[in-house]
Amino acid sequence: MATSYAGAVRAGTLAAARVHRQLGLQDKITQFGGNVDVFAAIQALDLPLLVRPLKGLLGAYLSQPAPGVLITTERPMSIQRFTAAHELGHFALGHDPSLDDDSMLRRMPLKVGKDENFQELEANAFAVAFMLPRWLIAWHSQRQGWTVDAFRRPSTIYQLSLRMGASYEAMCWTLSQNQLIKPNQVQELLQTQPRELKVGLLEGYKPQNYRGDVWLLTERDAGTRIDGSRNDLFVLRLEEHSGGGYLWDIDQLKASGFAVVRDALESHDDDGVGGHVIRRVTAAPTESRRGRMSLEERRPWETDQPLAILNVDFDLTGPEEEGLSRAERRVLLEAA
Repeated sequence: MATSYAGAVRAGTLAAARVHRQLGLQDKITQFGGNVDVFAAIQALDLPLLVRPLKGLLGAYLSQPAPGVLITTERPMSIQRFTAAHELGHFALGHDPSLDDDSMLRRMPLKVGKDENFQELEANAFAVAFMLPRWLIAWHSQRQGWTVDAFRRPSTIYQLSLRMGASYEAMCWTLSQNQLIKPNQVQELLQTQPRELKVGLLEGYKPQNYRGDVWLLTERDAGTRIDGSRNDLFVLRLEEHSGGGYLWDIDQLKASGFAVVRDALESHDDDGVGGHVIRRVTAAPTESRRGRMSLEERRPWETDQPLAILNVDFDLTGPEEEGLSRAERRVLLEAA
């Protein structure tokens, strides 16, 4: 085990990269996008995991009589994922048993002072490097057209955090750690709360609560995967060539299992015939399930190839519920 803060961060980061290579995660994830599925990684490593209501704990790592992991049901999905990655770090680094409470979240790299609990620092460094690797930040940034300057905007970091499966705060600190924003910018960015960003995206639509996240989807998200929760909302900002008779088929969105709660034009192009508008559709899932969001931009009177297609695979069954993880249930279902 490390005997210094720098050594703990280095050991955790190297162990995360080793598990990435062992499972071939970079090749798999960058083919379709999405996040590092921590629970699927735990399942692939044959590490027993149970999700339970845990009083006062976020999770636990047990090493005797055999290694195993416990994760609480009583936290949001981003915290469940980070906790699972932390416990996986204990396993990958050969640590002693650990009962982990909220102090785990306060022990983020670059946020500690003279903390000498090097086992916990190693596990946290593993969790950050495992969930939020630089190569995945780069993949999403290239896909979305985000430059380094874009990370000065809280709205960009929030959308990146959703695609990476992390909290907004963890994403801010990770960008700083990767020298994509300056350390003194983190506190400034954290003055903006995710709720403010959700309200701004929804533009007047008021859900029953703001527990879910709000995804901003564009044509750049076509062919990717979303891992969200049953409470999430989706704002689709789509270029629509209505001047040429092309319209997005919103009925297809409804057939994909979403209720349209707002449909408006954001701005328009005044170039005349063939010009376009920006269609802004806010949609809510009608049930907690896995599936595909699919809609086409076409002329309603034609059956030819559509002008554009937006297909996004999704899993909106989170957060993890009591029992086996969703990853384990998927494997059992596919094997049946």
